[in-house]
Amino acid sequence: MGGLEVLVADILCDAGLERVEVRTRTALELPGYYRAEKKWDLIVVSEGTLVLAMEFKSQVGPSFGNNLNNRSEEALGSATCLWTAYREGRFGTAPRPFLGYLFLLEDCPEVKRPVRNKEPYFEVDPVFKGNRIERKGKHLYSGVSYSERYEVLIRRLVRENVYTAATLIMTTNEDPTIISQPAEDLSFRRFEAALRGHAVTFLGSRQSPEP
Repeated sequence: MGGLEVLVADILCDAGLERVEVRTRTALELPGYYRAEKKWDLIVVSEGTLVLAMEFKSQVGPSFGNNLNNRSEEALGSATCLWTAYREGRFGTAPRPFLGYLFLLEDCPEVKRPVRNKEPYFEVDPVFKGNRIERKGKHLYSGVSYSERYEVLIRRLVRENVYTAATLIMTTNEDPTIISQPAEDLSFRRFEAALRGHAVTFLGSRQSPEP
């Protein structure tokens, strides 16, 4: 994960931000609303302006189910706390910052296996149902895999403006590691373009107008 932090920092610097403005190791705390502060994984503060904050998260087996729920709650909670603090003026009057989410998921058979839903009272969102199957005269659904559930989570985090941009990367736990990106709309290429675009827009906004 450290290598990805360095890669993102390099992208931001290549887009024009100063290296000293991109923080990845120390002084990563930002104020919240429901808590005093939170330590992010990468932040950019330039001339007193919060430009960017990022989360780098990963998941390996075997407890994909429990950890998926934990990661969902963390992602929503962290973003909600920051955006509410932003609304309340904790970051001054600067334009809305970029909030990024990078997720690294272990690529293994278990994470690609369909998982049945538990619906004792109400049906889950159809996106989580999977394929329709018939068993003992009953119509059931196979459920979708944990990797597909992560896709839904991360895609909706962006669509609902919880995060500005996000990417999902899968890697095998072997040597050499095989890297894949299961969803084009969550590819690192698109994520990088959004990062660069925000950096360039910020740099353009702080330049003094020509006389």
